[in-house]
Order: sequence, then C-alpha cells, then structure tokens
Amino acid sequence: MNHTYKIIELTGSSAIGSDDAIKNAIESAAQSLHKLRWFQVVETRGHLEAGVIAHWQVTIKVGFTLDQP
Repeated sequence: MNHTYKIIELTGSSAIGSDDAIKNAIESAAQSLHKLRWFQVVETRGHLEAGVIAHWQVTIKVGFTLDQP
C-alpha cells in the first residue's frame, strides 16, 4: 500500500530532560492527530538559571499518514 505523509514541526519542553520533552510533544500531538509514524529531532536547547539547566526544549519533526480515500 502506498502512503502519503504529512510532516509537522513541534517543540516540547520539560524540566526533567530532553527525552521527556520529546515524549511530551508526541503525547500532545497524539491527542488531536492519528496515525503518527515517526519523529526526527531537529534541535535541542535549554534554559539556564544560575548556571544550571532549568528547562529542556526539543524541536522535532513528526510524520503521520494521511487518510486514504
């Protein structure tokens, strides 16, 4: 079966770590989108407070298949 994919870009955040930021973004997307198939990390950055990592931000591309007629 042939598939057509749509790709969106999301940024998840977390005070725990980069993996958790990715998980948060995907879980949020899954609430309104279906047929999520893959993700790709585009950028990782963080917020510092007093020289310590206070928050992680990870930008990802998420691919999902479109409904077929």
